[in-house]
Amino acid sequence: MRELETLKEIREVMVCSLLALLHAHRLSDSVDREAVDMLDARLKKERKVANEKGLYYAALFLYHTSRHDKAREYVDRMLKIDPENSQGNALKGWVELASGKDIKKAGKHFEDSLIAESTKNLDGFFGKARFLEKKHNYSGALETLNQAVVTFSNFTPTLIEKMKIQVALQTWEDATETAQRALSKDPRCIEAKKFQLLYCIAREGHLEAAEEKMRDITQDVDMLEPKNAQLYYEIGRVFSRLVGRNQKLLQLTFELIERATQLENRSAEYMTELGFQHLLQGKHKEALKCYRAAMRLDETSVQALMGQIRVQILEGQLEEAEQQLTFLKEVQATIGKSAELCYLGAVLGLKKKLAHEMVIPSFNEAIETHFATLRGLPLGDRYYYQLNPDFLICLVKDYLNLAPGQPNVSGETLSPVLKKCSAVLDPIARLVPGLTEGLYLMAKVKFLIGDADSAQASLKHCLDQDETYADAHLLLAQLNMQRGDFETANQLLEVALSHNFAIREHPIYHLIRARAQKRQGNVSEAIKTLQVAMALPGVKRLGSGKSKASARDIEQISVNDRVTVFLELADAHRQLGHNPEAANVVQNALNEFKDTPEEVRIMIANADLALAREDVEEALSMLRNITQEQPYYIEAREKMAYIYLHHRKDKRLYASCYRELVEKNPTPQTSLLLGDAYMSIQEPERAIEVYEQALQKNPRDSTLASKIGQALVQTHNYGKAINYYEKALQTGSKNYLRYDLADLLLKLRQFERAEKELEIALKREAPSSALQEMQEEVKCLVLLAKVHYKSGSLDRAITTLAKAREMQIRVLNRVQVEQPDALPAAKQLAANICVEIAEHATSCRDFDKAIKFYKEALLYKDNNSKIMLALANLYLSLEDLDSCLQTCTTLLKNDKDNNDATVMMADLMFRKNEFETSTFHFQQLLERSPCHYDALSRMIQLLRRIGKLGDAVHYLEMAQQSSPRTSSDPGFNYCKGFYSWYTGDANAALKHFNMARRDTEWGDKALFNMIEICLNPDNNTIGGETFESVDAEARN
Repeated sequence: MRELETLKEIREVMVCSLLALLHAHRLSDSVDREAVDMLDARLKKERKVANEKGLYYAALFLYHTSRHDKAREYVDRMLKIDPENSQGNALKGWVELASGKDIKKAGKHFEDSLIAESTKNLDGFFGKARFLEKKHNYSGALETLNQAVVTFSNFTPTLIEKMKIQVALQTWEDATETAQRALSKDPRCIEAKKFQLLYCIAREGHLEAAEEKMRDITQDVDMLEPKNAQLYYEIGRVFSRLVGRNQKLLQLTFELIERATQLENRSAEYMTELGFQHLLQGKHKEALKCYRAAMRLDETSVQALMGQIRVQILEGQLEEAEQQLTFLKEVQATIGKSAELCYLGAVLGLKKKLAHEMVIPSFNEAIETHFATLRGLPLGDRYYYQLNPDFLICLVKDYLNLAPGQPNVSGETLSPVLKKCSAVLDPIARLVPGLTEGLYLMAKVKFLIGDADSAQASLKHCLDQDETYADAHLLLAQLNMQRGDFETANQLLEVALSHNFAIREHPIYHLIRARAQKRQGNVSEAIKTLQVAMALPGVKRLGSGKSKASARDIEQISVNDRVTVFLELADAHRQLGHNPEAANVVQNALNEFKDTPEEVRIMIANADLALAREDVEEALSMLRNITQEQPYYIEAREKMAYIYLHHRKDKRLYASCYRELVEKNPTPQTSLLLGDAYMSIQEPERAIEVYEQALQKNPRDSTLASKIGQALVQTHNYGKAINYYEKALQTGSKNYLRYDLADLLLKLRQFERAEKELEIALKREAPSSALQEMQEEVKCLVLLAKVHYKSGSLDRAITTLAKAREMQIRVLNRVQVEQPDALPAAKQLAANICVEIAEHATSCRDFDKAIKFYKEALLYKDNNSKIMLALANLYLSLEDLDSCLQTCTTLLKNDKDNNDATVMMADLMFRKNEFETSTFHFQQLLERSPCHYDALSRMIQLLRRIGKLGDAVHYLEMAQQSSPRTSSDPGFNYCKGFYSWYTGDANAALKHFNMARRDTEWGDKALFNMIEICLNPDNNTIGGETFESVDAEARN
């Protein structure tokens, strides 16, 4: 105040100083009323006579103290005195922008400030950029800031503002470069370092590097802004929500918030945030103390009250939490909607085991309310704080408790819960790809949706960032287990165990092991493994105990997986004939999961036990009680159909179960089930009708390969890759590694070694019966055929392919029933094998055999353009013009823009002397592809034949206009040479042919024509009278 007392006598800052003194007096604990009255009277007097500068500084002070209406009065008076004052216009723009009443006026004033100033106005630049940012014109804002950077090249804040706009545009590389430029000018630039920390955490996920960067920022704030509590607070609160509960980084953000509270110990906002920091670290008691302290500082603090409720829910104090929530909901009309309040209500509903229909609306309202706060915000610090990935992660994890536990089958109606979770996680995956838990949850949701490929890609990204992430390894193993690949699932478990030994504390680990053991016939061992899983905390009673592993390392087991453990144990007992033990396990499960969606699964398992006791009626009675509205309805009807067919021997009732499914739930999946039912009861005609609807799916192939081997091959370390494969095979690895090794040896042209490895892979004591083994055998046979072909043994290649074809036919018969999803891929493989046999047969000039296998390939892939074109080419080479024409006609019906087929059709018409039709086909092709020089050269010859050579100029000009490089193209010069030759310009023809003669495609033809021109430059026809004169000379 002393300094202000001195300044108030200076004319230019007199009014500003008086306003500041009044502001300071009103903020003090004990207000000096007499001094305030005196200052107020002085202010009224002085502002009437204030000059231009005095009004400007007064308005500037009022703007910074958020008194925008008063600031507008002062700046308006100033602009009446000098309407073109650049500083005044800039300040008026900022006032209008801050008030939000009419931001169009703000833009006009910023423009005026930049026009009026001969030397550019920095406030005007920043203001215009902020105005354009408010209008979401980030490109315009960036352009304005680029001008500011050029004009004020040594002013670091221009670079900082530019960097922020580049973040809003999500041009991360440009923002990184700008931040680096700012740091080169000011090595302690806090804003640039904040961006680098944001990029390190949110984009890259390098949390260890982030620790050092955060310490560096803290040191700079300690040095440059040691009294700035707001800065400590803002840095701490943003990054604490992005680090994914990393305890080391949370300790650093906690220290930042703690410093803010020490600097301003009367701030309820800072104290509430300190409580939240304790909560993030799992320190519930300390968090509760801070929330209560915040309530003492401000009894109306809603955030502090919600923090208390959250702690109470976590501590199981549900009645107290419910009372507080009820109070908050009653006053919600005055405080406005809160996403956290809705979320807490939903979590409380889950804890109290309310019906899903009562809880889901609260989750949905929380999501909608939360994302509503993000609308209109540019990407940046504030956006990331409002996005609050930590809150969304918690919300999704709780919401997934209401989602189906088994992956969605293609054709089933997708759960709305999964749709919502996917929508919530999508911005996290896009904007915070460095958050490992976000990637994992996205993979989990994709897995449950049924999108295994996307799930696997997310898990790969997740494990690339943190290979010790236990839940990701478990989910990847589950994904392979769901595909039926238990061997790979087991291997993934071993990899997971090597990275994180605590994974043994997770029931899913034992569940996957047990399933693999059952698949391999070790049912007794599976029972032991499942009993270990049952003994783990959380399986028999949800939340009955905590694993020794930290919550960060191991995700809590879901209700669905708990039920699966029970059912797998019951099934294992049933397989060994231990029916009383199995019944006991199922009864315990029914008691444990009564009135939950998973209860239906247990009822189906109970029906299986009834069947084991040969009590068919009881089993059917249980299954009939499962209605269409309940989960697992389809599975229940499938089980009923099975009983009707195999126990009642009633085909009519068997089919009626599937017909009922189609009627009540008409999806591709139920249609497929009905088709399979008809096939199983020997009614193929009716099955074909429903298959047409059931087989509209995208094929999905799972590739089995070693990561290490792939990496070595990709980096061209072939020797190391071979050594790795051989070493891995010595340890007992299966044939999929041997296949990879053989493929690599083939690429390296080591044919003998490749053949040896494949023969070992194909060597079996008994013929393959498992579908997966049969598929692997086909792959190995196809690769072996390639080895034989590359080594020059064509006969052996054909014989091997014939074996592969026979095996693939067996695979196709199995796949259409067992794995209908894989049917298109299996057909494609069968077609490829037939095509290879046909190609080899063509090489051996066994054309009948080639035609036979091309036709067989078309049975698997009807209307396939490549196969039909190859068959048409074969017919053409055999002079079977009618068959060729028929094939080309069919091909062009399906693919009217197929250039190769069009050329062939035109050639056929030419051979049949149908020149007009031939010309029409060439014309169509050249109009859509002017640079198709093979067609152009034939067109020129055709036009010459029919006496319309002049028309060729049009097509040559079209080709020349289609590309600037046409004039130097060998194909174009070849065509131009033809035209010149036919028009009698031998020199021009030689010139153009010469430009094409070094080309691999056109060179031989061009050289041949050049020789012809040299021998016969006038292009005269040799024959007729010439040969008659020769004969006469011979007789004389």
